[in-house]
Amino acid sequence: MNNEQLFFIGIKGTGMASLAKIAINLGYDVAGSDIERHFFTEDSLRELNVPILPFDAQNIKDSMTVIVGNAFGDDHEEVVAAHANPSVTVYRYHDYLGKLTKEHRTITVSGSHGKTTTTTLLKDMLDYSKNTGYLIGDGRGELHNHDDYFAVEACEFRRHFLAYHPKVAIMTNFEIDHVDYFKSVEDYLSAYEEFAANVEELLIVWGDDPHFNDLTFNNKVWTYGFDEKNDFVARNVERTTTHSLFDAYFRGEFIGHFDLPIVGDHMILNALAVIAVGVHEGIDAGDMERGLQNFKGAKRRFVIEEGAENIYIDDYAHHPTEIRVTLEAARVRYPDKKIVAIFKPHRVGRVYYFVDEFANSLKLADEVALCPFTSIDDMEEGIDIDITYLQDRIPGSLIVDLNDQDLDKLQAMGPAVYVFMSSKDIYDLKDALKIRFND
Repeated sequence: MNNEQLFFIGIKGTGMASLAKIAINLGYDVAGSDIERHFFTEDSLRELNVPILPFDAQNIKDSMTVIVGNAFGDDHEEVVAAHANPSVTVYRYHDYLGKLTKEHRTITVSGSHGKTTTTTLLKDMLDYSKNTGYLIGDGRGELHNHDDYFAVEACEFRRHFLAYHPKVAIMTNFEIDHVDYFKSVEDYLSAYEEFAANVEELLIVWGDDPHFNDLTFNNKVWTYGFDEKNDFVARNVERTTTHSLFDAYFRGEFIGHFDLPIVGDHMILNALAVIAVGVHEGIDAGDMERGLQNFKGAKRRFVIEEGAENIYIDDYAHHPTEIRVTLEAARVRYPDKKIVAIFKPHRVGRVYYFVDEFANSLKLADEVALCPFTSIDDMEEGIDIDITYLQDRIPGSLIVDLNDQDLDKLQAMGPAVYVFMSSKDIYDLKDALKIRFND
């Protein structure tokens, strides 16, 4: 056991929960604080007997190392107490993770969409043949000192990934997000160029991205995609309702045939990026396939529950592109069923900026229900809208919340495939609807 005590302010955050579990694996004494409301990430922490305390400045003790979640400002009472104590060492989440990336053979996954799923695929592929630690943004994390690899989800939010120093980096796409911070598309792309300067060996980039040619990288770059101009391409693709089969080629050379439990072209692309890592690391194609076949999904990423009458899908989608690919995947998986989309947005700025794109993506469903903004961090100065701003652009859409009257409306839409999408706590509504149907 390491004598150093790590205290996590906001320990229930998805990244923070992952990092806390890694710290336990590395032998540290771990505790943390957060709001008292239940969040899914805390379950695995409680199984490890991690103390989770209500926020209180008295939680900060002498000689602690304090790790601050990125949702908390310097004016938070515990952050103030930590900075005021000269014996306490304070890190932001991304800075402490950056320290770990330097100490291991780290491979990161960044990009506007697909980070969590691709990092999960990467972990599964590497772990089949090598000891692999990981930190994934859905609350999962594990790392031991003897691990050969460290697979890390690297988020561009407020340029936090600039703290990371990987050997290899996957970049899945470059569609602007976090519009409350990034000033323009050019500003957003510049963050990836800055991050690339931290990458020691290789960038693996989706070459079909519309912004790819706008980027300048001074690294060795391998591209992947469906277009034949890329270094890695998928050919002879077969799609079923449960699997994708394809041949992977690198610069015209056959790498291997892959039969994987994934659905949707976006998932084929994610797998192709991971296969490129395998080629760089000298992993046998058969071992790559066997590792990728262990993929069981990521938490809150297209998680399917089948009831007697209905299908319930829980997904983290919170951007128009993510909503589109989630609903398209639901159509492929359940081609003959009614699709009901239930979306709870996060941040008024994102909805304001992308409102037409949100509307067009949600219209792919047969029926649409929208949830109101509810989080403190949804609001932004200078943007005064509510959920009707989006509803007005989707004819026939409903606004629903967690109450009996609105559950009646959702129940009347069944039987159906109910697709719940949000980076927030929409799964409470899903669970309540399942009870209504006795599913």
